[in-house]
Amino acid sequence: MFAKFLNLNLEKQDRILNAALKEFAQKGYQNASTNEIVKEAEISKGLLFHYFKNKKELYLFLHDHFLDIFMEEIHAKVDWSQRDIFDRYRNIARLKFEVYQKYPESFNFIKAFYSEDSSEVRADLERRKKEIMDKGYADLFGDIDTTKFKEGIDVEKALNVIVWTMEGFSNKYQNNLPAIQLELINIEELIAEMDTYSETLRQGFYKLD
Repeated sequence: MFAKFLNLNLEKQDRILNAALKEFAQKGYQNASTNEIVKEAEISKGLLFHYFKNKKELYLFLHDHFLDIFMEEIHAKVDWSQRDIFDRYRNIARLKFEVYQKYPESFNFIKAFYSEDSSEVRADLERRKKEIMDKGYADLFGDIDTTKFKEGIDVEKALNVIVWTMEGFSNKYQNNLPAIQLELINIEELIAEMDTYSETLRQGFYKLD
């Protein structure tokens, strides 16, 4: 469906992607201007609509495209033999940061995407959120080693608590920052703080050594 765009050289693709990410992240879907996107990307408006039929198609493409990139990075680089859920989360957090460094506005775009309330795209957003919850987490964490959990623990509920806590930590971090300057983020400090939550959960749910 987007073959014409994906067949562009990577430099031109990245210019268009970063320009669109920036505009949508800063202004939201409703107020984003395709005029500003083409100006930033240094292309004509006709060319943009040669690749994408309209603003909505471009907006949804950005989400799906970066989710695909993220999943490709994970499947290529995560050590799947390491099946501890906390170690898996730590590895994924580092990979997410690498993607954000390559596409600096992607962090702010994803943050804005999931708080978007435009009626024009709301149903599409809700469907994507559900797909991520149903398929994404099963894909990333479906093979987790459950033998580490204490006897008598409801493992499914424990895994839900762990996922909610880790996602809550991520959301709190994102929401406390109106805009991200990646060069100012200390990923090691961020991982260290995440590890404090992981350790508390380990003590509550895992067998004692």
